[in-house]
Amino acid sequence: MADPAASEAKAWMVKAWRDLETARRAAAGQPPFYDVAVYHCQQAAEKAVKAFLVHHGKPYEKTHDIEGHHVNVLGIVPKDRADEWLARYGEEL
Repeated sequence: MADPAASEAKAWMVKAWRDLETARRAAAGQPPFYDVAVYHCQQAAEKAVKAFLVHHGKPYEKTHDIEGHHVNVLGIVPKDRADEWLARYGEEL
């Protein structure tokens, strides 16, 4: 049986990837819609952080406060390595 946390984390990463792809398409369009691209980049970041927290068994709030989620990430990895860990985590899924 699949690990429910791993399945949920993967689902969040799939959603994050879709937001990034939407951002790429919005920015590459003619005319480009940069405001839409930026919005979807922010959404992708939130979803990727939520995936990371779920993967590590940490709670997350249903909020758009990315800084609040970042504090939760810091409880998992050292502060000076958080960005490196988040980037690597996305590649592992």
